[in-house]
Amino acid sequence: MTPPPAPGRFALAWRGPVGSLRGMSSPSTSSRRTFLASGAATLALASTTRLAAGTPPERDPAAVELVRGLVAANDDRIAGLLARQERRAGHRWLGGMVNEYGLHTPHGAQGLIIPLVAAACAPGGRYFGSAELVEPLRLAIRALLSAQYEDGTVDLYATNFRSPPDTAFFLEGICPATALLRASPSPAYRALAEELGRFVVRGADGLVTGGVHTPNHRWVVCAALALANSLYPNPRYIARIDAWLAEGIDLDPDGQYTEKSTTVYSPIVDRALVIVARLLNRPALLEPVRKNLEMTLFYIHPDGEVVTEASRRQDRYQRGSMARYYYSYRHLARIDGNGRFAAMTRQIERTAAGQISELLSFLNEPELWLPLPPSAPLPTDYAREFAFSQLARIRRGAASGTILAGNTTLFSFRRGEAALEAVRLSSAFFGKGQFTADSLTVKDGRYILRQELEGPYFQPLSPAQIADGEHTKMAPNGTLANTGRAIRTRSNICRLEAVVTITEQAGRFELEFSLTGTEAVPVAIELAFRRGGALEGVEAVAGVADAHLLRAGTGRYRLGNDVIEFGPGQVEHTYTQIRGALPKWDGQSVYLTGLTPFRTRVKIS
Repeated sequence: MTPPPAPGRFALAWRGPVGSLRGMSSPSTSSRRTFLASGAATLALASTTRLAAGTPPERDPAAVELVRGLVAANDDRIAGLLARQERRAGHRWLGGMVNEYGLHTPHGAQGLIIPLVAAACAPGGRYFGSAELVEPLRLAIRALLSAQYEDGTVDLYATNFRSPPDTAFFLEGICPATALLRASPSPAYRALAEELGRFVVRGADGLVTGGVHTPNHRWVVCAALALANSLYPNPRYIARIDAWLAEGIDLDPDGQYTEKSTTVYSPIVDRALVIVARLLNRPALLEPVRKNLEMTLFYIHPDGEVVTEASRRQDRYQRGSMARYYYSYRHLARIDGNGRFAAMTRQIERTAAGQISELLSFLNEPELWLPLPPSAPLPTDYAREFAFSQLARIRRGAASGTILAGNTTLFSFRRGEAALEAVRLSSAFFGKGQFTADSLTVKDGRYILRQELEGPYFQPLSPAQIADGEHTKMAPNGTLANTGRAIRTRSNICRLEAVVTITEQAGRFELEFSLTGTEAVPVAIELAFRRGGALEGVEAVAGVADAHLLRAGTGRYRLGNDVIEFGPGQVEHTYTQIRGALPKWDGQSVYLTGLTPFRTRVKIS
């Protein structure tokens, strides 16, 4: 067997502990070209063997298999993408691709360029070095350049226009594609690298002065500028990176970033910081990544999904895997010799290989192919509080519970693949009785969630308050400028205190609900299960789809071989869709109901 070649300077960058990092500069075009050209033999083989001392390091067989699969999957997409490419002469978006809404966008052109470059530059692939893709790629690059404004930015048609941060996201993919074209053995593809490089330079120049919307954009901009600098060195790019980094990384003591977005933006930030650390020799930037990756190990359900309930972004309550973390776990596992990170890398390869989108990274970064350290056990038996996220996680093997304050979901539970996605509490208290705990207190193994509400009435304005006439002035829209509620005397004040106390033993949870204060307020507890399972021991709520009552005894939810039991039931009324509460969960909901003063215990296991 022909041994794999020396992987060039990139591979040297990450040897040893962090303190010994050196040589983290970008690989030369010639070394990358050697790496790509020699990769065909490696991808064609089923595995690699250990090399003799003094020879270049071997490649991880799992990485070889993964990349083979990524190349094959990408190749399978090419014919369909080419069929969708706009080829009508004179069309404004000649070379681009229409989206599902009938819009030609910059993302359509990007969605052609990256897979076409990957196919043309992936050793062992069906299109490797093929002349067939040169013209479609040239047209796609032309479409992308035509969509770029003079200031270097592009539009995100869904929401952002002339957007520097969206341009940065573009550069995270376009820069590696440009590097691959530069390193291609084909003169035609190398010429296309110069065309695509125009987008890179204009985009990076725009990022030197452009602003951002959200915290993660700062680090994505830094990564994009580091990537652009590796292709077209420019001190202005480094100065801008330093200006953003001077603000400090927004990591809380729990190890979570500001947006707490566990399936979208936390992995994006991790990846961005790894890129900047790698390309600019800034190993200190890996420390927040380590902390976030370590914390995230405790956010994983038994089936590999990630807790998203605490997110402040669009992934809140959404299902998501660990796939986006793959790049960072793989790098840090090897840099630190971290067995748990290595185990997570391998778990992602086993459970979410189809969601890993790192083909360009593997083709550009030879160190990604290197073997990982031995796996160490991942945490599967723990009780951890993350105070800055107002969240606690308890896992006992196949049973996984999440407790939350500041959230309309107060508890969620998994047993294997069976998912109780949310426990929610609501009352008909002045239209504001959707329970959202003000605090989470942990004491002697009890997790206490508390909310206090007031419902006042208001007295007439006093003669002195009426005299100034402020209460009758009209706003330009024709409404009263001041309703006077803030200055009126309050009376007949109703109060409601809701406390939920959660305890756990061996993966079995008990939720004690207590609502006191104003009497005869209707209350409903909603147990919201994921669609696709089967419920037992419940009865349907008339007129409400996928809503059920548990009148007594124990109910069960089955999904495959996994079962969640819950109860005992309690039904004092059938008013489940309470005014002022959130709409029913998008799933299979089971309700327990009562009137205040209300006290009940629900066991979930």
